[in-house]
Amino acid sequence: MNDPGRVRVRGPLAPYIAGYREELEEKGYAPGSVAVQLQLVAQLSRWLDDQGLDVSGLSAERVKRFFEIRRDRVQVMQVSPMALRGLFVYLDRAGVLPKSVPVGLRPDEVLVERYGIFLLHQRALGVATTRRYQYVAGRFLTACTTSGVAIGDIDAATINAFLTTECKPRSSGWAKCVATALRSLLRFLFLENLISTPLAPAVATPAGWTAASLPKAMTPDGLAAVLASCDRGTSAGRRDYAVMLLASRLGLRAGEIAGLDVDDIDWAHGEVRVRGKGRRVDVLPIPADVGRALGDYVRHGRRRVRGALFRRVGAPHGRLAASTVTGIVYRACDRAGLARVGAHRLRHTAATQMLAAGASMPEIAQVLRHRSPNTTAIYAKVNRRALAEIARPWPAGVA
Repeated sequence: MNDPGRVRVRGPLAPYIAGYREELEEKGYAPGSVAVQLQLVAQLSRWLDDQGLDVSGLSAERVKRFFEIRRDRVQVMQVSPMALRGLFVYLDRAGVLPKSVPVGLRPDEVLVERYGIFLLHQRALGVATTRRYQYVAGRFLTACTTSGVAIGDIDAATINAFLTTECKPRSSGWAKCVATALRSLLRFLFLENLISTPLAPAVATPAGWTAASLPKAMTPDGLAAVLASCDRGTSAGRRDYAVMLLASRLGLRAGEIAGLDVDDIDWAHGEVRVRGKGRRVDVLPIPADVGRALGDYVRHGRRRVRGALFRRVGAPHGRLAASTVTGIVYRACDRAGLARVGAHRLRHTAATQMLAAGASMPEIAQVLRHRSPNTTAIYAKVNRRALAEIARPWPAGVA
């Protein structure tokens, strides 16, 4: 059955099926995919009805039991609670989903979810940073469980053992990230009274030197090649071209590009509102070539809907993730026959091009929205003229 309109639902989920179907169709799912999802919801609703249960009876254990029955019947598709994730999100927004759902979360996973909410709402961290901290938290708590260490028994030895295992085979940059995220988690555990001692100071600081490396940028020919690789006759090509221009001309981060909404573009004044780290909001002028690319994408490569500026081409037609922005740059490099670089390389490229064009360090800092002048000063190392601006005279008479 490929017609969603022919799916009949009885039971406690029947009142929600029309709205859920409309949401799936708005996200761009094909009729066949919508019908398959609705059929699964219909089966769950009938099963709840047969058990004499309403929506409030949709507990984690009952959903788990429902899928066990499907597997026992040798079903080979949609045999995991993840198949109903979209329905759970919809019912949660409707305010009818019991707190025990979503299903299948271990106690440490529930704690990681609570930690993420704390970071987003109490610490005002960005979504990408929150996910990275949650990833480290999940690995740490899993390591504790594997070692038989309860949360209340975490001590300095547990912390050092995790840091040694996690950071030894990785880069110094990742080691610093792990240490920072682990300190944040330990502060959260202490605030939640899950540990009795403030252990954040027990996290050692990995060795590292500020501005020890040179920022890497693409050559002008390399940048031109990846931009030219976008087929601007297609929706995806128009989108990818605009994304990479924002990164390479205005120095926007992947997460900032993904977070743009249509309403963030002020077409009349040629400006874009950027939500950066720590919920900082800045307004930047849009260069003419970037404006043309954005206009071409909005008019000819994007569905006429509110919300996210850059959206997925295939269903579901939702907002791009920061990782998807990086994937766009990866694929452009592949098409151009170049070694893969991430989206942040385009940000470095924007800075070095501004330097080459004669921009001052404060001007570059303003465009890149750096909080500290030291962050911008690293770009002087690749430009002798800019380096001369910050070099101090050699003391006279000193050998």
